[in-house]
Amino acid sequence: MVRRWIAACMALLAAAAHAGNEGVTPTEIRLGSSQVLTGPLGPQTLQYGEGARLLFDAVNAAGGIHGRQIRFTSLDDGFDVQRAVNNTRQLIEEQKVFMLFNSSGTAHTAAVLPMLQASQTILFGPVTGASSMRERVHPYLFHVRASYANEAEKMVSQIKQIGVNRLAVFYQDDAFGQALLAEVRKASASQNLPLVAEVKVNPAAPDFAAAAAATAQANPQAVILGTAGQTFPNYVKAVLATPSRPVFYGFSVASLDVIKRELGDKARGIILAQIMPSLRNTTVPVVSEYLSLLRTKSPDAAPSASQFEGFVHARLLVEGLRRTGRDLSTASFTRTLENAGEIAFGRFKARYSPQSHNGSDYVELAIIDGQGQLRY
Repeated sequence: MVRRWIAACMALLAAAAHAGNEGVTPTEIRLGSSQVLTGPLGPQTLQYGEGARLLFDAVNAAGGIHGRQIRFTSLDDGFDVQRAVNNTRQLIEEQKVFMLFNSSGTAHTAAVLPMLQASQTILFGPVTGASSMRERVHPYLFHVRASYANEAEKMVSQIKQIGVNRLAVFYQDDAFGQALLAEVRKASASQNLPLVAEVKVNPAAPDFAAAAAATAQANPQAVILGTAGQTFPNYVKAVLATPSRPVFYGFSVASLDVIKRELGDKARGIILAQIMPSLRNTTVPVVSEYLSLLRTKSPDAAPSASQFEGFVHARLLVEGLRRTGRDLSTASFTRTLENAGEIAFGRFKARYSPQSHNGSDYVELAIIDGQGQLRY
C-alpha cells in the first residue's frame, strides 16, 4: 500500500514537472496570457499585446527561435481575479502553454502563484510592480519592469526637491490601488514628506465628484494617482472642475494614450513615471527596432508608450529564449536567465540571478507637453 502511494505521488510530481514543457514542440513555443482586455484598463492592455505581437510576428517571419514559431494566446479576465485564475488554469492544463507572458494585475499574479509552483510553469513579465511580488524569489516568476517602489521613491523625491510640502494621494480601492498606495506611503515616510490626504474611489462604482471635493478640501500642491486606465483622466477632469489646481503625478501603468485622448490639452503638465526609454530617443537600440518594425507593418501607425512596453517585455523574453538554445525547457530557460548577467538594450537594462528575478530598476520622470508628448 505504502509503495503504491509513493509511486502515485512520484507520478504526479513527474507529470507536474513536465506540464510546462509540453508547450515546446519541434515547431512551436506556446505562450499564454490572462489579461485585462475589456473594461477601463482594456484599451491600455490591448496596446501591450499589440507591442508584443509586433515583435513575435517579426521573429516568426525571420524563421522563429531556433526553428520554432511563437504562438501567443491572450484570454480576457476583465480584471477579475477568479477569471484570471480560471484563464491561467485553462492555458496551463488545456492549451498546454510553455510559459505565461505579460499577464495583468497584482492580486491576479498572487492568486496564480500556487498554480505556477504546482505545474512548474514560468510567468514572465507580469504587469505589476508590487513589492510583495519581489520581496523574495519565486522560482517561476520573472519580472521585467521596475517596481512601484522604485517609481514612488522617484516621484516623492522629486516632489520634495521642488519644494512641495502638501502632497496627497488618490487611489482606486482594490488590490492594485492599495499596492500603489502602500508604496507612496513608504516613499513619503522615507522622504519625511507626510501626506495631507488619502482619497479613494470604489472602482466598481466610482464617485469622482466626491473624490475631487475631498481633494480640494485638502488643498494639495501635488497629487500622486494610484490608478490607471479611464479612472486616471476621469479623476483629473473632476478635480479640474473644482478650484483646486495641483500638479498630477502618475505611475507608469497610467496610459499616455488614454490620458491624451480623454483630456486633450488639459493633459499638459501631468508628470508620469516611465520605466521604459523615451520613444524620441532613437539612439537606444530597442527604440529604433520598435519604430522600424512599426513603420514596416503600418507606415501611418502612431507609436505608443504602452505598445512599446509590451514590445520590450517580448524583446527580453525572446533574448532569453534565444540564449537558452534548442534544448528549451523551464529548467534550462531559468538557468540561462539566472546566469546571463546584465541584459542591456541601450539604457534599458535587466539583470537576473538565483537571488533576484526582479529584472529592471529603470525609472525616469516625464512631463506631458503641449503637443501631448512626453518630455524626459
